[in-house]
Amino acid sequence: MKVNSIEIENFRNIEKLRLDFDNVNIIYGENAQGKTNLIEAIYLFTGSRSFRGVKDKELIRFGSELARLKIEFENKNRPQNAEIKIEQKRTATLNGISKRSASALGDELKAVIFSPVHLSMVKDGPAERRRFIDNALCQLKSGYRRLLKEYSRCLTQRNMLLKDISKNPSLSDMIYIWDRNLAAAGAKIIYQRQKYIEALLPYAKDIFDGLSKGREQLDLQMKGSFEYNEKNVDEIEKELIKVFDKSRSNDIFNKITTVGPHRDDMEILINSKSARSFGSQGQQRSCVLALKLAEASLLKELTEDEPLALLDDVMSELDLSRQDYILNHIKDWQVFITCCDANTVLRLKKGKTFHIENGGLL
Repeated sequence: MKVNSIEIENFRNIEKLRLDFDNVNIIYGENAQGKTNLIEAIYLFTGSRSFRGVKDKELIRFGSELARLKIEFENKNRPQNAEIKIEQKRTATLNGISKRSASALGDELKAVIFSPVHLSMVKDGPAERRRFIDNALCQLKSGYRRLLKEYSRCLTQRNMLLKDISKNPSLSDMIYIWDRNLAAAGAKIIYQRQKYIEALLPYAKDIFDGLSKGREQLDLQMKGSFEYNEKNVDEIEKELIKVFDKSRSNDIFNKITTVGPHRDDMEILINSKSARSFGSQGQQRSCVLALKLAEASLLKELTEDEPLALLDDVMSELDLSRQDYILNHIKDWQVFITCCDANTVLRLKKGKTFHIENGGLL
């Protein structure tokens, strides 16, 4: 997989820009000049939302009505092009044909993003770790995004009903309907998350062993309302219904659904201890790098294509041995690296450089 060029118009601080790419692309410049914006624009073509957690309308350049992104790329030696328009929401075309949604572009273009914001995956609460799993599954399973939307819809309806029950207790009989709907969608999400973690773990362990030079061992465990291991979808669904039954009184009192896959966590362990509670900053950073490299390796194995590697301001924060270790793992992929000083990375790998200032190319 390779992106040959990108055209950007009225995106973030970039008014107009066109770039032609090589296999290794170094994007450098001072802070707040638009380096990350360029990486973000490329990442949107995976069908995912911004990795910076902002709404689509916030991506439009101030004072403009819409943003437009266009790339030319190759996938399995087939030349293609895609375009994204951002107004109140994103719309997309692939080879001139409108797609049902921008997320559909993810069927053609895969990427793994490394960014300092991903340190929150270890440091913060369960939501970031769930998002890591769900984003990865969205790139692997075409129907997973729809499944998440269905679960979210059922959860919203159940929570609205829980609030109404406090005013009108006669509505409590209706909660059983949403319990079943929520359990049906939730069981499929739990099953796929569990299977993904089981597939990811061997890669993550091996990479973390390399980053820590064999001194430490990484482990991952899904934490939910009951034990998920070795259960199929039907068994998980039955267990979820029991959990919702048991928590119903508590949910009515709190006016919110207190259990389910929307509350699950992926615990990250170093030598059997919580990386979040006991890991040093260096250990936490190594956990994130191991998980992201493992995500890329698994994506490559399952799709039989190299994903794009988008490295946003992470290389300069690592020592030379870790920089070299990462680049050796992605040496056959197309790489986009942002940094303040191009020489930081160019001493390890030759590449094409782009000096970005105030949203433009110097």
